[in-house]
Amino acid sequence: MPAAVSLAPAELLSASRAVTHLLVRGSLASGTADRLSDVDFVVGVHDRDLPAFVAAQDDLMTVEGGALLPGWRDTIVADLGGIGFVFLVQHEGKLRQVDLYLAPASQMTIVRRKVAGKVLLDRPPAEITTSQIEHARSHVAGLLARPRSCTELLIEHLVLAVLLHKRIQRGQRFVAYAEWHMLHTATKDLIKTALAPASRFWGWYQLREEIALTPIGRACLADLDAAITSPAVPDAADVEAALDRVVALTERACPYALDGLADAITAYRTYLELA
Repeated sequence: MPAAVSLAPAELLSASRAVTHLLVRGSLASGTADRLSDVDFVVGVHDRDLPAFVAAQDDLMTVEGGALLPGWRDTIVADLGGIGFVFLVQHEGKLRQVDLYLAPASQMTIVRRKVAGKVLLDRPPAEITTSQIEHARSHVAGLLARPRSCTELLIEHLVLAVLLHKRIQRGQRFVAYAEWHMLHTATKDLIKTALAPASRFWGWYQLREEIALTPIGRACLADLDAAITSPAVPDAADVEAALDRVVALTERACPYALDGLADAITAYRTYLELA
């Protein structure tokens, strides 16, 4: 992994006085990174500052860090008492994945026992009060429970497409299978969020009954049917076709979700062609 890819986010994060700890983990920490490896940080943030830091991180990473779009709320990462985000950063004509796991500083002693990584910053925090700890915990719980918007679900498709392409190149068929199912589930969630936001049914239940009431709904369900009848383990062409489907579906069902994402979609297509 080129040094510039890993160094820039570390410098940005360390510059904030709200950040108390910074760890890099994964292949970059162990020295086994390759050109497909992501950059994986655990960021300790003073409990008092965590809500504001989370709110500001998209601007920090897009304006200063080169990210193409807001962070995806990571649903794959293990629960360490915080919340994870994935950013896609354009570097030398390619997309690089930058993972940030934001944890309250009050949790970092526990986190460091669970995470093997290289310490880049260890800045003892100012006093953390009980009320600050509870506020940070409540804020994280609220973020994890909040329903995702159509825009967030479209971003999830883009991130999963990049992850899948990496799995395919590495021959990680089992992981590709799991993330391919996640992508289909994101497509289902996008349809329900756009066309049945007040649905009383959980998951995949009653989709046809709720969605197939309009021509747009029936067209969206046809896209979903095409997705779930695709191969169980995708190749690169399957992933590209899935992205084409979801962009067309979004244009049909919730076109506002595409606002500001055109460059990211174009960059992804370029990434797929060059990889």
